[in-house]
Amino acid sequence: MTEPTDECQECTSARSVSRRRFLQAIGVTGAAVAAPSMFSAQAAFAAGPHRGPVLVVISLRGGMDGLSLVPPVGDPNYAKLRPSIAVPQRTAIPTDDPRFGLHPALAPLRPLWDSKRLSFVHAVASADTSRSHFNATAELERSAPGTNVHSGWLDRVLRVNGRNATFEAVALGTGGRPGHLVGESDVLTMRSLSSFTLAGPDTLCPAMAKALRALHSDPKAPQTSSAVATLTALDTVGTINAQRAKAGAPATAYPANSALGAALADAAALIRADVGLAALAVEIGGWDMHIALGNAGEGQFAALAGQVAAAIAAFAADLGKDFDRVNVVTMSEFGRRAGQNGSGGVDHGHGNAMLLAGGGLVGGKVHGRWPGLAKDDLDQGDLAATTDYRDVLAEFLVRRAGLGQNAVSVVFPNYKPRPVGAFRRPTA
Repeated sequence: MTEPTDECQECTSARSVSRRRFLQAIGVTGAAVAAPSMFSAQAAFAAGPHRGPVLVVISLRGGMDGLSLVPPVGDPNYAKLRPSIAVPQRTAIPTDDPRFGLHPALAPLRPLWDSKRLSFVHAVASADTSRSHFNATAELERSAPGTNVHSGWLDRVLRVNGRNATFEAVALGTGGRPGHLVGESDVLTMRSLSSFTLAGPDTLCPAMAKALRALHSDPKAPQTSSAVATLTALDTVGTINAQRAKAGAPATAYPANSALGAALADAAALIRADVGLAALAVEIGGWDMHIALGNAGEGQFAALAGQVAAAIAAFAADLGKDFDRVNVVTMSEFGRRAGQNGSGGVDHGHGNAMLLAGGGLVGGKVHGRWPGLAKDDLDQGDLAATTDYRDVLAEFLVRRAGLGQNAVSVVFPNYKPRPVGAFRRPTA
């Protein structure tokens, strides 16, 4: 008898495919900003201020189960479809909406919910219905179905903003460039602030930097501006790291051994340093739970959701009042089936839930039109999607980032977003 696995066949067969090979396979080249090989990260552009909101996009890789994150405890079909893995109403965090609770692992976020700086959008999805990790991820991050546009939606946001600043867009954690930032815009990619250094022994780095500045001192040379900007970025990060070391650990600890927590701690440092950060991308995988998702709100989903909740809660506490100029948005390539499978997990589905945190929210609410989980309401056994991701993102761009409709039409071509009501209208 074959032992059950929590990996779908698609993931198992492609386990050895790297992100770079995957991007090449779907026709994306230059997935990271080019830089001289002597540098351990990429930076080759000018600096500039940013006074608008900071968008933090957390990609939940693998297909996060929105019906566990925001369980529809008031829908009688929920427990029937998931007899052993449904989150019980008695343990779900109440939302003041009898239709929904929150997974108990989200308890660290309760203060944000109570202060109206946390909300969710349910029954949300992209236009892709393939239920394929690779296809769905590519289409979600491109967000231009039915067009020949190959760039990522966040790259197009950067282009309509037109600032082209060194720290405007940063991808943290993997050292790679995520699909939503693929395109013409310059993006700073790094594994962490502490790893953003010249490659080589620490004792030689100052001399190397001095030699590089001398080498690229000719203002007429084509590489000068890139080299100087890169060295300046390295100096900036070095100053931030020194300030963090002097200040010591934040009052609220980030979760231990958490890549997401470490990335958000770095993000908080960049935001406090006021270096012009406008968009930050980070990801956390492990959501492809075909087996043993967990019983009664406990298990592997609870562990991963709890890590996300603890990281975001620490991020908010670390930033204090500055969290009000941040918006955290979670996105996942698809949701999971409405009904559990025979292995105590859930297979690939469609409709999902989206977490929003930060300032400018109509918070303490689950947004979106709930389609229900009755048999006739399902989409081929999945939660039906009633809200497109682009509706939520476009509302952020208009109401929080101040973009006009013409700019939004560039970001999301051939699509007319519908209002969601998740973000407050700007006051005059």
